[in-house]
Amino acid sequence: MTVPRSQHTATLLPDRRVLIAGGGSGNDSILASAEIYDPDTGTFRAAAPMTVARRMHSATLLPDDRVLIVGGYGAGGALASAELFDPRTGTFTVTGSLSNARGGHTAILLSTGKVLIVGGYGFNSYPNVAPAELYDPVSGTFASGGDYVGQGGCDFCAPSVLLSDGAVLFPGQYPAQLYDPARDAFSPAGMMHQELSTAALLPNGKVLFAGGAPIGRVADAELYDPATRTFIATGSMASRRVWHSLTLLPSGMVLAAGGETDSCTERSCVFAGSVASAELYDPSAGAFVATGSMTMPRETHTATVLGNGNLLIAGGVSYGGIGIYYGATARAELYSPDVQLPAPMLASVSGDGQGQGAIFHAGTRNVVTADDPAAVGESVDIYCTYCTGLAVGGVIPPQVAIGGRMAALLSIGTVPVAAGVNQLRVRVPTGIAPGSAVRVRLTYLDRPSNEVTIGVR
Repeated sequence: MTVPRSQHTATLLPDRRVLIAGGGSGNDSILASAEIYDPDTGTFRAAAPMTVARRMHSATLLPDDRVLIVGGYGAGGALASAELFDPRTGTFTVTGSLSNARGGHTAILLSTGKVLIVGGYGFNSYPNVAPAELYDPVSGTFASGGDYVGQGGCDFCAPSVLLSDGAVLFPGQYPAQLYDPARDAFSPAGMMHQELSTAALLPNGKVLFAGGAPIGRVADAELYDPATRTFIATGSMASRRVWHSLTLLPSGMVLAAGGETDSCTERSCVFAGSVASAELYDPSAGAFVATGSMTMPRETHTATVLGNGNLLIAGGVSYGGIGIYYGATARAELYSPDVQLPAPMLASVSGDGQGQGAIFHAGTRNVVTADDPAAVGESVDIYCTYCTGLAVGGVIPPQVAIGGRMAALLSIGTVPVAAGVNQLRVRVPTGIAPGSAVRVRLTYLDRPSNEVTIGVR
């Protein structure tokens, strides 16, 4: 990268580049700088800076292709400010502020198009986590969310996770809780057996939690089952870890990489510094298996699945043990899975994935064009290739944006005569500007598709 950084954010943009923003430089300074990673050249270049220096903030790709940056910690403590990055102009602009300053929270794009800001700590708020808030991209403002039903908070709780049914699992209090966007309300969701610090949604709809530091660093892992609202133990990692990354790969495997660990005897454990090791969780076997190690030890880094299926690991800090601190790094590396699957692709009339989409009025053979546009509220059929998992029993639904607004997903099916192609029926959302070339984009397993266009009246 252009500068060393940790506790930053990395966001995959619709054009397949990655926005890196903020973080700490490792010498107590907090960064406002940003940069862009180009997978075609394998290089980073400086971008326009954020309006505020921040670390441990959140970054969320919105349906209109902008990136929402929220909160974090600045030089004076927790921040309430938020800003938007526009990839078309390459600049950040201020948007509405939180009612409650916070850092270390989670921001999740809901099916409603709003963004749930949940958890995190404000200035002198520990052990009470900051209350939930909702950001509306249309008005650019935050509003209070539902009240939590848990108590207190935890130091190493995993981030919240958007479940396959649209609810949000919030493990940051006791007990864990579920947020229902339709009711704007939280309800109990069972007790995790111990504080585990990373989470990844599996293709089958369960959530994997692995590693943490409730009492020393641990290798334990658990699964949350939404059907029963219970946590159960699963195979442990080979290494004790905390501040590592846990990333769902397009193949359905989950990569645990880096972090810091302990060296243990029969009687005690001591901090042993950062590690370069990595391992894969196989949901079908319920176990972790070894994979290649990173090129350097690191923790508090970012791990981003790219459009080609590789994983970009960037930044972080490194420790050699007790009292041995190597600082932040600017180094980045790529992990190449055994199975590399490209990002989802929307079909176009031209066949090159650009321009007029091969999107049909529901149940007909009529393409939605400028001359035969769709009406707001109408159902249309979209065809997607490389939506891996939908055709093989996966339950994680894609998110579809039309005209910068979230479209309600009505059904998902396969196309018998076209292997690997899924048909998605969605409803054209209200509030979009009519036009002859309204943009359509799909996001699946956190990777945006290409953009095509349709006519909307």
